[in-house]
Amino acid sequence: MLTVSSSSVLAVSRHSAHAARYHGRGHRRHIVWNPLIRGSHESLLRQNEEIDRLQLPRIEDEAQLEDLKSRQELVSIKESKALRVDPRLDPERRYCRPWTLEFLQDMSLSYYKEFHSFIQVNSAVRTVEQQRRLRRVNRNAAPDTGETASSHLAGLTVDISKRGLSRKQHKWIENYLSDLREQGLIEAAEERHQACFHVMVSERYVNWREERISASAGE
Repeated sequence: MLTVSSSSVLAVSRHSAHAARYHGRGHRRHIVWNPLIRGSHESLLRQNEEIDRLQLPRIEDEAQLEDLKSRQELVSIKESKALRVDPRLDPERRYCRPWTLEFLQDMSLSYYKEFHSFIQVNSAVRTVEQQRRLRRVNRNAAPDTGETASSHLAGLTVDISKRGLSRKQHKWIENYLSDLREQGLIEAAEERHQACFHVMVSERYVNWREERISASAGE
């Protein structure tokens, strides 16, 4: 009869545990990142082309930011049952372009009707000074100048949280954003290193929205 010592059994167990840990690590390293809404260099170019088309400034500093607020070219993102703002976001940064706010209101109401829950804005307008500081601590942040500079600098863009979403909620947001992107109304990307969807809203959203409202009224 073949006998196996307790020390041999222990050695095998240790080897199996080590192998499991090794393969587990290897498996995690090879997870495929394949979002429906993927960012790209071309998308960054289109975002900046929209800013240039509208002749909007990249907001340099606090003084320019306050001037745009006072002239209502940037409007405050107000919270509601359907729309929240990350409490960590500085109140002075809870601003965006009027059409971006309309997009947020429309999306959040549609989301609330579906899930009886809210969407959360993690980030909105930024200044060049702020973006420059951000790049020092986050190598994935967009540049503060150039043809691929962050569109947050012009106030058209918001980051929408994806933290804590169910699979169904995540898919709903993907489909909602993908549909608007295909119509040329937004540029969007699901961020890999930050738990959010980056969304730049074109001013074309205003006419599209008005046409939908008129069509609904005529039904």
